[in-house]
Amino acid sequence: QVQLVESGGGLVQAGGSLRLSCAASGRTFRNYAMGWFRQVPGKEREFVAGISGGGGSTSYADSVKGRFTISRDNAKNTVYLQMNSLKPEDTAVYYCAAPAPAPDYWGQGTQVTVSS
Repeated sequence: QVQLVESGGGLVQAGGSLRLSCAASGRTFRNYAMGWFRQVPGKEREFVAGISGGGGSTSYADSVKGRFTISRDNAKNTVYLQMNSLKPEDTAVYYCAAPAPAPDYWGQGTQVTVSS
């Protein structure tokens, strides 16, 4: 069983930055590939970024490549999403999930709102 708790969302102007954090419980955290997903009301949840258990491999949705960076600290059981050059279309609820890319476990989500 894995429990995930996101933090770091908020309101930011277009062009700004935010860093999301996801704290995970469980001693097997390093065994899980982790992912960030996002969802806008009325739309399906979509993949944003993923990272392997050891952190050596990452993947990104085309819409965020070059702007977002996923990373993890296995000593702290935490995965991060650094979001730069934010756009209004990045507005969504962001979820941490494991294991990527087909998660069984989800966090409660954190709202990110980008104003134009």
